[in-house]
Amino acid sequence: MGLGTWIDIYDVQNWNAPEATIAAMAPKGVRTLYLETGNYRQKTDLVRPAALARFIDAAHAAGIRVVAWYLPSFASPARDLRRSLAAIRFRTAAGGRFDSFALDIEASVVTPASVRNTRLLRLSAQIRAAVGPRYSLGAIIPSAVGIRLHPTYWPGFPYRELAKIYDVFVPMAYFTYHATEPAAVREYLSESITVIRARTGNPAVPIHLIGGLSEDTGRAQARAFVQAVGDCAPVGYSLYEFPSTSRAAWSLLRSPPPPAGGC
Repeated sequence: MGLGTWIDIYDVQNWNAPEATIAAMAPKGVRTLYLETGNYRQKTDLVRPAALARFIDAAHAAGIRVVAWYLPSFASPARDLRRSLAAIRFRTAAGGRFDSFALDIEASVVTPASVRNTRLLRLSAQIRAAVGPRYSLGAIIPSAVGIRLHPTYWPGFPYRELAKIYDVFVPMAYFTYHATEPAAVREYLSESITVIRARTGNPAVPIHLIGGLSEDTGRAQARAFVQAVGDCAPVGYSLYEFPSTSRAAWSLLRSPPPPAGGC
């Protein structure tokens, strides 16, 4: 996976110019683009399908993999499944498609959390059954540290069960909400990965680490982020999101230190 970046449905300027956006990403060393196809608040299953196709074709021409991601509410399971499969089954006129799919697991619309977990796991199992065992699926999950700090948000989060369905965890480990000093940033990110490995029972579970909000990440914080990447050796890493990532941050993200195995 390596270095990734994100574009959501609200980045209008990028959606108006997919080819130019990809051309700006490629020299920065981006290997994976996470591209939002929609969320439960939208009226359509796929937002801007014509632009989705342009992004996919341009990214593949530049050697960049594209991961579709969708935010479900779990309030309408049939709609969530339909919209997830719409992204997975989407094809461009040239035959291009998303390389994989990631479910954005964060909405707390459904309560209690036990019902939300039941619906999450059922939806996840249905997606896996539809795509088969070889298709790559990602679980975009809340910060593991954040879940612990806010115990009423998502009690009983099903790490082990999700690990049986998804190929990679993509934690929203947003240090920008909790830490500014480099040492604290590094510690927060390291702990985020450590908790996932412990809760899944798999010290080698694949993780793509989303370090924080790029607009709130200064040079010192970006350096601490890439140091944490070197410490913990996730399979991929990124800041959220592409339009607001600074030139200084890109220069650091492009060349993280070699894995240190110290997480």
